[in-house]
Amino acid sequence: MENTKRTNRPLVLISVMLAMFVGAVEATIVTTAMPTIAADLGGFSRYSWIFSAYLLMSTVTVLIYGKLADIFGRKPILFTGLTIFLVGSILCGFAVSMEQLIVFRLIQGLGAGAVMPIATTIVGDIYTTEERAKIQGYLSSVWGISAVSGPVIGGLLVQYLNWKFVFWVNVPLGILAMLGIYLFLHEPAHEKKVSIDYKGALLLTLSLSALLFWLAEGGQTFSRLSVSSALLLLVGLGLFALFIRVERQAVDPMMPFGIWKNPVILYANLVSLTTGVILIGISSYLPTFVTGVMEQPAIIAGFTLTAMSIGWPLASSVAGHLLIRYGPFLVSFVGGISLIVGAVMFVIMQAALGPWWAASASFFIGIGMGLTSTSFIVTIQGAVPRERRGSATAANMFMRNLGNTIGAAIFGAILNGSLLYSFTSKGLNYELDAINLLLTEEMRETLLANDVQFLQHALGSGLQWVYIGVASFAVISFLLILRIPRGKGPLHDND
Repeated sequence: MENTKRTNRPLVLISVMLAMFVGAVEATIVTTAMPTIAADLGGFSRYSWIFSAYLLMSTVTVLIYGKLADIFGRKPILFTGLTIFLVGSILCGFAVSMEQLIVFRLIQGLGAGAVMPIATTIVGDIYTTEERAKIQGYLSSVWGISAVSGPVIGGLLVQYLNWKFVFWVNVPLGILAMLGIYLFLHEPAHEKKVSIDYKGALLLTLSLSALLFWLAEGGQTFSRLSVSSALLLLVGLGLFALFIRVERQAVDPMMPFGIWKNPVILYANLVSLTTGVILIGISSYLPTFVTGVMEQPAIIAGFTLTAMSIGWPLASSVAGHLLIRYGPFLVSFVGGISLIVGAVMFVIMQAALGPWWAASASFFIGIGMGLTSTSFIVTIQGAVPRERRGSATAANMFMRNLGNTIGAAIFGAILNGSLLYSFTSKGLNYELDAINLLLTEEMRETLLANDVQFLQHALGSGLQWVYIGVASFAVISFLLILRIPRGKGPLHDND
């Protein structure tokens, strides 16, 4: 473990949490402002790319930043990432077209890939495993706070100032976080010879960009069954296979595959992938069910999703105490059961059950996410030496990000396919955009009662298939958890 005599751990923790908040709140705060931004800048057809651009770059770069943090130290790489992120945030506020905003979001995402993994790694460096297990509750609370406060802050900024401030509000917070880490975190000197795997970094970036573009835009920009789709997929898979080959021969690889031989790390990362799929399935489509099928206002839809953000940090705090006593298997086992309970509640959810049922199901998902994610991060960081901790932490977060992207593609295809089947089976010539008419009371009043009933039935049926998909991934997560070695596992610092 590093020398903590000169490192002010409480102030470093506060600074790290602030940096994580800046990264976490970005998603929720922008979501609230997007209708206003789209109306101001035009280009509604490119709406989804505002999110896809950010997700693509942050997912692609997370592994690279994790490795660079192991080579050059946490501070310089975190500062580099945060600086790029803040420059991107400033530029986003000056965008005058949707195309410009997409480019600036790419820059934002390029920096964002450094924030979460390195902030979490810093905590792994300055706290022992026993302390780390408890401190994860504080880190997880950042997600809950950002999920609750993000939409509120975004709404207030749009209403009373301008949508540009949604991006600019990050700047003072990011600078404050950097100042705190600069002043109070003191890392040990890096004496090892630097060997940067440039070829691996380039192949990883190109392969993941191709694969994530195929996942995010397939079925929208191009048909999944088209020649261009097949070529893009083959290029992505071919480059990734080449990346694996290069990494096995590299002196200091970007992705040290040796750490995956540890069964705890292997199954923790696989479960992070499947829970990432679950997370995007709930967070993306629960508000649509509550507003469109249950006919509740947007604030109630937000409440049902907030229940997950409350359950997550609560479970994470409890997990920290349970980990020391019982080990990662039992904690993640209970988390896996909670995920299944929440997913089954979503599968059987009907409009008549009301928003409290939706909130309860969401809360169980949050409990499952809190228990599993905390036990995985703590045990992974305890299982590897300090010089590989950045890479190991980044790999886990990369798998969850990849799960989000895969889930968005899968569930989007399921919902759209189910809706189109419902429309064509009745011989109706509805467009998918007709569902937008269900999402506010004013729009529903423009429809005939029979049309409202039909569209709600079609939407409810489509979302039920989405939740069946979520439940399937919850079961897969549980089966993977059963493969984690029993006992307390590597809950000691391997420095």
